Amino acid sequence: MTDLISLAANAPKAELHLHIEGSFEPALMFEIARRNGVKLPFASVEGIRAAYDFSNLQEFLDIYYQGMSVLLKRQDFYDLTWAYLTRAAADNVIHTEIFFDPQGHTERGVAFADAVDGITRALADARAKLGMSSKLIMCFLRHLSEEDAFATLEDAVPFLSVIDGVGLDSSEVGHPPSKFARVFAKAREMGLRVVAHAGEEGPPDYVWEALDILKVARVDHGNRALEDKKLVARLAGEGMCLTVCPLSNLKLCVVDDMKDHPIKAMLDAGLKPCINSDDPSYFGGYVNDNFAALIKALPLNRKDVEQLLRNSFEGSFLDAPDKQAVLAKLDDYLASA
Repeated sequence: MTDLISLAANAPKAELHLHIEGSFEPALMFEIARRNGVKLPFASVEGIRAAYDFSNLQEFLDIYYQGMSVLLKRQDFYDLTWAYLTRAAADNVIHTEIFFDPQGHTERGVAFADAVDGITRALADARAKLGMSSKLIMCFLRHLSEEDAFATLEDAVPFLSVIDGVGLDSSEVGHPPSKFARVFAKAREMGLRVVAHAGEEGPPDYVWEALDILKVARVDHGNRALEDKKLVARLAGEGMCLTVCPLSNLKLCVVDDMKDHPIKAMLDAGLKPCINSDDPSYFGGYVNDNFAALIKALPLNRKDVEQLLRNSFEGSFLDAPDKQAVLAKLDDYLASA
């Protein structure tokens, strides 16, 4: 077990499901709140951590948006992103594809440009200083209307040189992917890659809609796809990447015990899951912590762990030469480990 944990921890890897606002560590949240004169409803860092006790997705989202309220300036977004990137580099993440939620900021009066500039400056610094490549994915908040999503897509037009794709996140149940059919079609016309959260708390039907209506390039979460044998066959046949987030699933009660996590069943069914941290500050662990939790709880073997690592690169939006290069790095590591 320890050998597999070390194998995963020291391996080069990609992270494809990371909400940058969900990497907001309490100490940095307090620091930015102080400098911006924002009053938080917590007396201390410990008070924030004590509030991270969720029984479902909506309870998490309530405090998640509260934390976002301190992000007001370009430097705030830079500091938030840089903190994640340095922490991810410590876990040997060499490529990351970051989600951000512009509607959660623009509705508070924060300029779209300020959020994008702060994030992308940090991503550029990570490439130069850490050797970490990246993609940026703009998510639509599914509890808002499709009209709001169209307005956000319009706001993004001047920044398409640094935005690589669009996604769909926030409250899943009651907000099916089909609600956003037209705006995703427009995003695809604009040359953006598309992904969507589906099958976390929502039913397998939401995964079908993400595939057939939104035409996603990969599925974020996708746990409940296992309830539908035809859907499993479809996903396996297409080699569709599922960006699975184990500690998130445990913290949000998607699974009651890590021993019940479906990742082993996904692998055995020929699916292509990869391991991600989702919102690591809130869920208690970065990508290596997620690997360790799974390896301790499930009968994963070396082949399984190697496949999870390989899936992270194969499911990425890197172009073919870059994808081949990072997979070669992984192969070299595995051959010597």
